[in-house]
Amino acid sequence: MKSAHQKFVLKQLKLHNIMSLATVRADGFPQATTVGYANDGLDLYFCCYRLSQKVRNLRRSSKVSLTIDHDTNNCACIKWLSMGAQARVLSKPGDVTRAFKLLARKFPDMRKLSAEDLKDTAFVKVTPKVISILDYSKGFGHTDLVRP
Repeated sequence: MKSAHQKFVLKQLKLHNIMSLATVRADGFPQATTVGYANDGLDLYFCCYRLSQKVRNLRRSSKVSLTIDHDTNNCACIKWLSMGAQARVLSKPGDVTRAFKLLARKFPDMRKLSAEDLKDTAFVKVTPKVISILDYSKGFGHTDLVRP
């Protein structure tokens, strides 16, 4: 990935707090939900209820699509990301701790959660495989497709 593309992606990840995440349901249909995320470079982390449909979907298929964007009524201001990625539910205690620390840094209220509060929480790592960079300031519909 070109340095300019990487800078753009990292800036967008820093500017935003939520992503729309689509997983694959058992019946083959996509299921889109919104989750808060934190990132470490291009890797994204989120957490959710361990028995959620998201987690069940991820245990069947690690393929996800996601978007990171914001609401605007000015097309020239569109600077969004869309990604095809692999996601996995973290199981190693060190990986879970790392994900929690990244999320708690971005969402300070998480620091108040106890081990009891978190016992039914799944932490997930999302690794992008292809990234669509939408930057309409370069022209309506301008998109660059990049690989990390």
